[in-house]
Amino acid sequence: MKLNVMLLPGDGVGPEVVEQAVRVLERIGVMFNHQFSFERGLIGGCSIDEFGISLTDETVNKCKNAGAVLMGAVGGPKWDDPAAKDRPERGLLRIRKELEVFANLRPVSVHPALMAASPLKPEKLVGVDMIVVRELTGGLYFGQPRGREMVDGKERAFDTLEYYDYEIRRVIEMAFSLARGRRKKVTSVDKANVLDSSRLWRQIAVEVGKANPDITLDHMLVDTSAMKLVSSPAVFDVLVTENMFGDILTDEASVLSGSMGMLPSASLGINGPGLYEPIHGSAPDIAGKGIANPIGTILSTALMLRYSFKLHTEADKIESAVNATIEQGARTADLGGKLTTSQMADEVIRNLS
Repeated sequence: MKLNVMLLPGDGVGPEVVEQAVRVLERIGVMFNHQFSFERGLIGGCSIDEFGISLTDETVNKCKNAGAVLMGAVGGPKWDDPAAKDRPERGLLRIRKELEVFANLRPVSVHPALMAASPLKPEKLVGVDMIVVRELTGGLYFGQPRGREMVDGKERAFDTLEYYDYEIRRVIEMAFSLARGRRKKVTSVDKANVLDSSRLWRQIAVEVGKANPDITLDHMLVDTSAMKLVSSPAVFDVLVTENMFGDILTDEASVLSGSMGMLPSASLGINGPGLYEPIHGSAPDIAGKGIANPIGTILSTALMLRYSFKLHTEADKIESAVNATIEQGARTADLGGKLTTSQMADEVIRNLS
C-alpha cells in the first residue's frame, strides 16, 4: 500500500521529533509491506525566514494533495514580536483552516509506570482515560472583526468570538460518535452563564444529545471543568468544547501524563487529509540538544494510521510498542531519564519487532 505523507517539521524541536516518527513509520512500512512517500515543507518561523511568510500557497497545496500531514511545532523567541506582520502561529491557524480540520482530538491517559512523574497524587490518576475534542476552525481565534485602534487617545484591542450553528453541531456530533466506542459519556464544556456563543453551543449540544439517547450528556462550565481536571480527572470520558477553551484545557490535561511530550493529537475534517502533531510546543530552550521526547509525535503517527489510512492493526502496533518501552523504563529528560531523542525512538522501534 502506498501512503503519501506531507511533513511540516516546523521550528525548535519539531524537526528532531518528526525525524524519529518517520523512522517508526518506515519500520512499520517494512513490517506490513507499505510504501511511505514523504515530502517536506516549511511552516512557522523557518518559513518566515525562507519566504517571508509563515505558510506559502505552494505548501498548502502540497498538504491538500497528501494522504495525511504530520507536523512538529512552530514558533520561538526569534519570531516573538507582537508587532510583526506575520508570526509562526498564523501558519498553524492557516493550515488548519485550509485543510478544514474542524475537530482536534487529544487523547489523555496516564501510563501506570509514569504516575510518579505527574504533579497529581497517584490516587487521583487511577482510571484517567479521556479524549478532549476541541473545535479548531472557529471561535475567538478566527472571529471578525479583530484588531487594534486608537480611541480618544487610548489604544483599544478587540477580538470577536463567533460561531455558526453548523460549526458547533459537527464537532459535537463527532464527540458523540467517539463516545459510542468508549464509555458512552460526553461532557460539553461552555460558559453559558455569560456568553451568547456558549448558549448556542449548549442549545445544540442538547439537540444532539436528544438524537443520541444511548449516550449520557452532561454540561459543565469551563471553570468547573478546569477544576475537575486536576481534582477528579477520571470522571471524564469524551470532553467537547470550543476552540480557546479547548486550547487551554488540553494543555492543563497534559500534566496528568507527566509530560507534554507524551501526548499526541489528530485534527480531522470531513474531507481531505488529517493533520497530526504532538501537543507540545517548539521548546526552543532544548532545541538542537537531541533530548526532546519523541513519544507524542510517534503516537501521533499511530492516530494518523488509524484515522487517515484506516490501518488499525499498524496503529495498535505502535501504541503497544510505546507502552512496552515505557514499562521497560526508557525515559527522556522530561521524564527524569537520560535517553536522547533518537535513543528513545530506538527503543520503540526495537519493541515493534
